[in-house]
This record gives sequence, structure tokens and C-alpha cells, in this order.
Amino acid sequence: MRIGIVVGGGPAPGINGVIRSAVIEAVNSGEEVVGLFDGFQWLMTGRTDCVTPLTIEDVSRIHFMGGSFLRTSRANPTKSRDKMRQIITSLRKLRIDRLITIGGDDTAFTAYKVGEEGKGAIRVVHVPKTIDNDLPLPGLMPTFGFHTARHYGMEIMQALMEDARTTS
Repeated sequence: MRIGIVVGGGPAPGINGVIRSAVIEAVNSGEEVVGLFDGFQWLMTGRTDCVTPLTIEDVSRIHFMGGSFLRTSRANPTKSRDKMRQIITSLRKLRIDRLITIGGDDTAFTAYKVGEEGKGAIRVVHVPKTIDNDLPLPGLMPTFGFHTARHYGMEIMQALMEDARTTS
């Protein structure tokens, strides 16, 4: 069967590094991997043409890029039972039996519901990602993206403070 990778929610530093690592590990283990574009947006409408096969060559340099190689969306199918059913139908049509989701709290909840609706036929693992650090992880561990966002935010504020000082 196949592994699918989907990114939901807003952008955060590190998404492409996660995609890259997952693809390399899966391909080296003999697995086929496909990327699902734009979060759950197309899957919940039944479209199965917004996917791309992922190889090591495809992802070997994406960790240097910002944003999400697979793009992202805030589409949340959990508000509709029909949309959740459609996601399961779409994943089955794509022959995806394992799903890696990367995202914040809405994506984590969607991942949980996909596992529940899939009734064991689709195994799901979620990689928590949020610059807000609003996902409760064990040991108060921050989500990836948080420290980078905080660091650059601080640099921007320091530059703005200096600009304000020098312009009176």
C-alpha cells in the first residue's frame, strides 16, 4: 500500500524538514509515498488528483525552502460527517493505508477522526506543528516552529525598536 503525507493549518518553520525526513525514511524502507496537496481541502470533496508521488530526489533539498512543499490549507472536515466519510473514501481510492499529518490542533483532531473513521484500515500518525505552541505536549515540550518564530519575531522587534530610536 502507500503512505500519504498531508499538511494542515498555517505555515511554520520546519514543515519541509519533516516531509523530507519522512519520505527518506519510508523510501529507504521500501515504501511508496505520496504527497497530498493543500491539506484536507481536496480529499474532503472527493478529488484524488491533487497528489504527487514523492521520492528522495524530490525532497532532498526542500528543507532549505520556506513554507510547505505540499502547500497547506485550513480546511476542517471534522465539522461534517459527510466530509469525514469522503476523506476515508478518497484515501482508500488512493490506496493510502498509512497517513502522516503535520499541523496544529485542528489537524491533530482531524488525524484522530481519520483514524477513528478508518476503523483500523488507515493508520495515522500526527506531527504537531504550531508557532503558537498551543498543543499540550508531554513535559511541556514546545512544538517545532515555535522557537524559530519566537527568535525571528524578537529580531524583528529589536530592529523596529532601533528604527524608532533612530527616527525619534
